[in-house]
Parts: sequence; structure tokens; C-alpha cells
Amino acid sequence: MSKIEGKVALVTGGARGIGFAIAQALLARGAGVFLCATTNKGVDDAIARLGGDRDSRVAGMACDVRSHEQVRAMMREAERAFGGIDILINNAGIGKFQNVEELAPDDWRAMIETNLSGVFYCCREAIPVLKRRGGGFIINIGSLAGKNAFPGGAAYNASKFGLVGFSEALMQEVRFDHIRVSYVMPGSVNTAFGDSGAKSAGDWKLQAGDVADVVVHLLEMDKRALASRVELRPSEPRK
Repeated sequence: MSKIEGKVALVTGGARGIGFAIAQALLARGAGVFLCATTNKGVDDAIARLGGDRDSRVAGMACDVRSHEQVRAMMREAERAFGGIDILINNAGIGKFQNVEELAPDDWRAMIETNLSGVFYCCREAIPVLKRRGGGFIINIGSLAGKNAFPGGAAYNASKFGLVGFSEALMQEVRFDHIRVSYVMPGSVNTAFGDSGAKSAGDWKLQAGDVADVVVHLLEMDKRALASRVELRPSEPRK
């Protein structure tokens, strides 16, 4: 029997891309899934694509993870819908890539608040819920940009470097509460992410399902073992 079956997962940014692939993978293994996106339409469309009209194991609501109050409301709704959560997948993220002198302060704040503060808010609200359930798992979706800086990526790099430090500290804080914390650092993934809003060409890139597979493997590991950091990259990148 899958270690995921019967568990409840909250997936942020679950309406598309990596988050949607993770939601699909967890549902396929018997979990209940509560997802969020920034708009009601995004949530409704994702739930419909996941079969929510036929499957009571799928629910969700609109939530901007930059707002602590909205995150608190989301956690209350997830508890109302499922009685609690066992797994938190912090996937919501944005990227805008410009040199520092060209980057608007609002874009800087949006990336830091979404990619880093939003993870803090979600973890802060989830940890008491996980403790009441006897433990659980938190998986933060980071990026190889969290260890490899590049021109035009200062804000994104800062948010993802910060996520690494946050995840490492959190892992040590909650491990004896039976809460495991891992973070996944994908390289190039063929999703509609960043400024373009559309998938880019390149069969060499990772697919969203590849990241979802890693999440599943982490959740299926025996509780005595913790892969706290996973780096995932295309096996044959473009030269």
C-alpha cells in the first residue's frame, strides 16, 4: 500500500505546471488534495481537470500566498474540507529576470514575498496542524537558481538562495516533531514560467511530471530516512 494513500496534501500554485503535476500524482496514489492558485477561475479549472466534479478528494480556494491572512484562511478551509493536512507542498513561485538597475522595486517585492515569505507563512500555519496529526511532510519546490547565480536573476536568485537556508533551518527545527522537510531544486523545466507565459521549445528540458515523480519518491521513503535536498537537472542539457 502506498504511504501516500489516505493522506491529505495542500499544494500551493497547484493550478498549472509543476504544482498541477504534483496534485495529479498525489491523487493517483490515493491522497486527498487541497490546492490553491491566485484566482478563483484558476482553482475551478484545475479542480475540474482533476475530476473534482466526480471526486470528493479534490478541493481548493484562491489564495495569494504573499498575504498571511489569506494563508491562514486557506489553512482553515483545508481543515474544514479534510479535517487537516499531512503534507504541505510549497510550489507557488514567480520569476522576472532583469538586471538590478532595470528591475522595478514592485517586481523585487513580488518575488521575495511569493517565493520566500509565502513559504514562511504556509509553513508557520501548517506546522501546528501537522503536529496535531502526529507529524507529516513539508516539501519546498526551489530551483538550481538557489545555488547558481546568473546575470538578470538577482531577485530570483535571492529568493531561492533564501529558500535553501529557510528549508535547512526548518528541517532541524521540526524533525523531532515527526515532520520531515525536504526541498527540491529543479533545473530547466518546460512549463509556462517567467516572463513569457508560454512553454518554451526544447525536448531536452525536464517535464513537470519529473518533479512530481521526485515528490512522490520523497513521500514514499521510509520515515527513518530523509533526503533533505534533491537536485534535479536535465540529463542531456542543450550545449
